[in-house]
Amino acid sequence: MSQRTIVITGATRGLGRALLDHFIPQGHRVGGCGRSAEHVAQLKKAYPKGEFAVVDVVDDAAVEQWAKTFIQAHGAPDLLINNAAVMNTLGPLWTLPASEFDRIIDINVKGVANAVRAFVPAMVARGTGVIVNLSSGWGRSTSPEVAPYCASKFAVEGMTKALAEELPKGMAAIPLNPGVIDTDMLRSAWGDGAGQYGNAAKWATRAAPMLLSLGAADNGKSLTVPG
Repeated sequence: MSQRTIVITGATRGLGRALLDHFIPQGHRVGGCGRSAEHVAQLKKAYPKGEFAVVDVVDDAAVEQWAKTFIQAHGAPDLLINNAAVMNTLGPLWTLPASEFDRIIDINVKGVANAVRAFVPAMVARGTGVIVNLSSGWGRSTSPEVAPYCASKFAVEGMTKALAEELPKGMAAIPLNPGVIDTDMLRSAWGDGAGQYGNAAKWATRAAPMLLSLGAADNGKSLTVPG
């Protein structure tokens, strides 16, 4: 495929990190962010050609500055992947503190909106580009003890579909369910039970080609990475 400019939030761990191992060796220009300075430094060492920054997606001003710097150097992204997310501690909704609920919404929902606000205007000005906001099976169905996470991912679904209606012809916004993958985030909730699912590296072999194939014809569709 032709060289793309790709931006990934939450690039230091899990699914975001696994995608880097496909995109960068293929020659795509990739920018990514993470909250951990240590993990970002590791990325820079592993992939000197990548553009990685320490950014918390909850910090709107920091996301805006990151986007401005990246776009000035590389132009608007062809593919924006909003991957950064966290899971709540398992438990009935009424047992979870307000601070935990706030954290889920701030990262999983507001973080996506912050990145859209920062990167998408340049994509709209160019008239092309794909925005993929990672949703979940729990953004389309529910289970007990994950109510805050469900709330956040249902919000991502609705927000992305509304965004799809706002974009000019030729662009796309897609809520994407990655499936269930054995990541640190899943293990934080399910512990060793997460081990029954495939790991992020195997997932990325299916997800990366799919992400690169998305285009205007997929605008507004709720899609799922093949299992």
